[in-house]
Amino acid sequence: MIRKIDHLVITVSDLIKTRQFYCDLLGMSYEAFGEGRHALHFGTQKINLHIQGKELEPKAEVALPGTADLCFEISATLEDAREKLLGAGVDILEGPVRRTGASGPITSIYVRDPDLNLIELSVYDN
Repeated sequence: MIRKIDHLVITVSDLIKTRQFYCDLLGMSYEAFGEGRHALHFGTQKINLHIQGKELEPKAEVALPGTADLCFEISATLEDAREKLLGAGVDILEGPVRRTGASGPITSIYVRDPDLNLIELSVYDN
């Protein structure tokens, strides 16, 4: 019955820091829409942003910053991504390490976003 994920929602504590991380460092684009709503776009995907304490209903039972663990396939090399992140003061928690993605073997690095969500940046192995 399920065809694909249309969008995800993460709860954030600081919209400006979130935008800087996801847009400036990871290349996503930001959109304000509706009445006070916020989203990040990349490819044909979207992440809606709920501001902590101002979440929209209905919401997850435990909607807190730092509770997400997300993996993104990137178009850059892992080394280029690593250098950009380190240059911006983002610590690399682990990697590069081999993992299994939705479509096969991947190599990943792990970082944390401003809310301490775990972010995995991956490339598919050839």
